[in-house]
Amino acid sequence: MNFIQTSSELADLCEKLAQEPYVAVDTEFIREKTYWPRLCLIQIASDNDEACIDPLAMDLDMAPLFALMANPNVVKVFHSARQDLEIFYNLTGKVPAPLFDTQIAAMVCGFGESVSYQNICASLLKVNLDKSQRFTDWSHRPLAPRQIEYALCDVTYLRDVYKKLKEKLESEGRVHWVDEEMALISSPETYKINPDECWKKIKSNSKDRRFLAVLKELAKWRELEAQRINRPRKRILFDENLVELALCQPRDRYEISNMRGFPKGIADSRYAGAILEAIEIGKATLPEKCPEVKPRPEAPKGKKALVELLHLLLEIKSEEYDVAPKLIATSDDIVHIAIDGKPNVPAMSGWRKDVFGDDALALKNGELFISYHPNKRRINLTRKETKTQ
Repeated sequence: MNFIQTSSELADLCEKLAQEPYVAVDTEFIREKTYWPRLCLIQIASDNDEACIDPLAMDLDMAPLFALMANPNVVKVFHSARQDLEIFYNLTGKVPAPLFDTQIAAMVCGFGESVSYQNICASLLKVNLDKSQRFTDWSHRPLAPRQIEYALCDVTYLRDVYKKLKEKLESEGRVHWVDEEMALISSPETYKINPDECWKKIKSNSKDRRFLAVLKELAKWRELEAQRINRPRKRILFDENLVELALCQPRDRYEISNMRGFPKGIADSRYAGAILEAIEIGKATLPEKCPEVKPRPEAPKGKKALVELLHLLLEIKSEEYDVAPKLIATSDDIVHIAIDGKPNVPAMSGWRKDVFGDDALALKNGELFISYHPNKRRINLTRKETKTQ
């Protein structure tokens, strides 16, 4: 087993990997006590090499690995890549490219939504993965040989998964379907955190714009503070605490101390002043600048049955093409198709339009009919015949 802990070993490995058409990559990290994930192990494999890289090793120069991640001639293969990509983006300011996410490819190839690595290995490779080390503290050193062997399996099998999925995509002419999805996870914008937008992730029943203005400022303060001290958001205040503060809008430390269910001592802590300041900024926000929650599209009376038919069509098309439904169209897409004259949604462009969008419009316009054939026990789609002059 190859366990890389020196800069010279890493440079030699990356020099060899740079000659390969692809590398399979996985990471082990912890973030229970920190805002930023702490990278503890990197597993990497090609057809000819496989290794674990120890990012916690003293004075390890990671530059050769980062160069490999940016090498345009080497495809980087991940499974469920977002968290791994976030780590590399935080370390380098760049997203590894080009990319191939086997979870997304599996959705295109009919393995269902968000298929796990364990399940796809069982299905494609007939391998039952050992998951006995999944709760390992990967920051602890030294790592036992069994831990390293376990970690390497995440990329050695990933090589074979990648090859089989790639072959299937090529044989079915669906490579470009995956390419469209890769564009989203390859974008740096996917991993940039805008503190001004963090309020949108906090659940609340209120749509009052003044409340939302205060919540926005509180969420922004918490996000910046969590980043500054490198602690999880909830270690500062829970979402529920921010909602309560935005609702009650206390004016001083005494009112904070009287809030029910609030962390003890917060009114006397250094956070109290920042909390009160954030509340005042939210309260002073100009009415036209206050944020608002955009309502999700809803089908009006008379269109709800059409929405249900479009959902049925989506299920039919999903089965026909053996593709996960949510990869083709979302519920919001379907509502927009039902109520908009010219729906501008992802389901109406690219391969999705060919698979679903065109038929969805035909169904909406009365040019496509759904029926059930009892003898053959299947659903039929029939297009309306057009008369020729």
